[in-house]
Amino acid sequence: MRLWSLDPALLDRQGLTACWREALLAQAVLLGRTKGYTAHPQLDRFRAHPEPVTAVGAYLHAVRAAAAEHGYRFDADRVHRPADERTLSTERIPVTSGQLDHEWQHLLRKLAVRSPEHHAALVAAGTTPAAHPLFVVVPGAVAAWERAT
Repeated sequence: MRLWSLDPALLDRQGLTACWREALLAQAVLLGRTKGYTAHPQLDRFRAHPEPVTAVGAYLHAVRAAAAEHGYRFDADRVHRPADERTLSTERIPVTSGQLDHEWQHLLRKLAVRSPEHHAALVAAGTTPAAHPLFVVVPGAVAAWERAT
């Protein structure tokens, strides 16, 4: 499971699709609708949020919006929380600058192989890693829950 801390606008088609699917799985775990992945470390930061299901809803709505910018249609009805003021203004989750940089390098390595055109466009534009709208960047190292990639 990879719940990117990066802005979903940085992802390619495969990345957006996988991110949507894996965030829906995270939502199912947080709602108690699945037995698998319940101890996955990427869920820790959502569980620590005062409203975990609302937070994952905000995460999903941002992924859906990024996908729509590329002409993809992800079903908003699959998100447990509506895209209302409560969901979209939910408390942001801290992500360290080290974690964001780690994910950025990981994404660039993946894109170089599976989507060289997308990789080249990001590099040529001098793109720097922006955080997903749910996250706020704070100074720090790679998160303790991150698995070596």
